[in-house]
Formats: sequence, C-alpha cells, structure tokens
Amino acid sequence: MTIAEIMQNKLQTAFSPTALEIVDESHLHAGHMGARPEGETHFRVTIVSAAFAGAGRVQRHRMVHEVLADELRDRVHALALLLRAPEDA
Repeated sequence: MTIAEIMQNKLQTAFSPTALEIVDESHLHAGHMGARPEGETHFRVTIVSAAFAGAGRVQRHRMVHEVLADELRDRVHALALLLRAPEDA
C-alpha cells in the first residue's frame, strides 16, 4: 500500500468526509530537504467534513496531524492542508 493510500484510508475512517483529495507533490520538491527519490514525501490534502464544524483552523490541523502521526513521524516531510466543514465549502 502506498503512503497516499494509507493516508486516504485513515482520513476516510477518521473524518467520513464528503470530499477528500490527496495530491502527491513530491516531484515539485526533488532535491529539497526531506525529499526522497521514490517520492511520497510532500502532499497536498483537501478535506470537507462535518467533523470540522465549529473547529478553528489550528484545531482542524491538529485533528489531521493526530490521525497521520505515524506517517508524519516516519515518512511524510510536508503536508499542505485545506480543511473545511460543509458549510465552509
């Protein structure tokens, strides 16, 4: 299973999103710190979920970082997040 697939499964389970998009942008960071030749180190993630309703931006980011703690600790170097509640979308 790829890192993107693992993240997708974890985020789907944790947030039951109405929209979830994970884009591997590792190729844009080749040669930069944290980049690996095999990729899967830099991601852009967009989630729309009712789980984010009433939560501020920082709290939403913390929620996602908690779910992806293992990936962020071991493999993922950068994670750009766009997190919205359905009423924000």
